[in-house]
Amino acid sequence: MDDYSDRLLRNVTAVVVPWATRLVDDRLASDGLVDGVSQEARHSAVAEAERLAVDGLTELLTLDAEQQRTNPLTVLRSATVPLSRFLASVGATPVVRDEFDRRSFPDDVFGLAPATWADIDPSLVEPGLEWGAWKAATIISRRRTEPS
Repeated sequence: MDDYSDRLLRNVTAVVVPWATRLVDDRLASDGLVDGVSQEARHSAVAEAERLAVDGLTELLTLDAEQQRTNPLTVLRSATVPLSRFLASVGATPVVRDEFDRRSFPDDVFGLAPATWADIDPSLVEPGLEWGAWKAATIISRRRTEPS
């Protein structure tokens, strides 16, 4: 794994549990459901989100740059699925979303999917942008040096 991917993975790994926990707890608090939910089920949903995020990113970022058919934010958006399932199971209320969010993230009825790195944690902005720049530069450089 290259240094940029490694840094991104380490940073995401450090913040994914607090991020997932915050998403769930904020929604539960908004609906007044904090006291009425199983902490075991809540913990299980957060742990599953963590597993999906870390395993998915590891799988993606160990691929060669040109073999990566998705991006890290897409992986992290997918990791919110167990959180949504949990929230639905406890009767949380779907949020009002704008047209962009409904079109871009149709299954994200609780508004959990991050649009940017900062939506997860401000500490991910720099490594996320550096990773993206590294990937683009790697692919462009290879294509410029390929024989015609």
